[in-house]
Amino acid sequence: MAKKLSAGSMASLFGAAALIFASIKFPWWGMKFYAPQYMEGLDIIVYPNKLEGDIDIVNGLNHYIGMAPFSNESFPELQYLPGLIMGLAAIIIIVALVRKKILLYVPPALLVVGGALGIYDMNLWLTKFGTELDPKAPIELEPFVPPIIGENILANFVTHSYFTTGSFLIGAGFLLTLLPFWLERRK
Repeated sequence: MAKKLSAGSMASLFGAAALIFASIKFPWWGMKFYAPQYMEGLDIIVYPNKLEGDIDIVNGLNHYIGMAPFSNESFPELQYLPGLIMGLAAIIIIVALVRKKILLYVPPALLVVGGALGIYDMNLWLTKFGTELDPKAPIELEPFVPPIIGENILANFVTHSYFTTGSFLIGAGFLLTLLPFWLERRK
């Protein structure tokens, strides 16, 4: 008969589920735009279910380079991502309650696959917005792809892209899904 997960492993999985669930309330990613006329910077802040920040100003500026405007409606992922996150947290709780060691592979595997798909999706959107520029725009630029993380310079704007609180909570949750492998190593 297979041994059941220890209380420590169960607690680690419950902690992972709590962090992943809590990430819904925090921003996951952002961009900050600096220029001489915007010394304080303009923000785009991405939550799992909405965009916040200086969206209207950024859209107004992007019009000059022919970039399509963006909004919450532009990204269908914002409609279903919170449900996927809650589903993932629920799966982790189920694994903790069932207490079978073989199921320990499920949460980290789902997080790796989900993370890879999320990064891929972000790159698709950044590519679409940066390369599908209107050729009739007042300012003609070569197509570009803003980075997911890091700095980008475009005309007189310096842009910083970064992960933020929600992503760090997901990362901590991922680490907590790995901890049971260490806790159960001698059992």
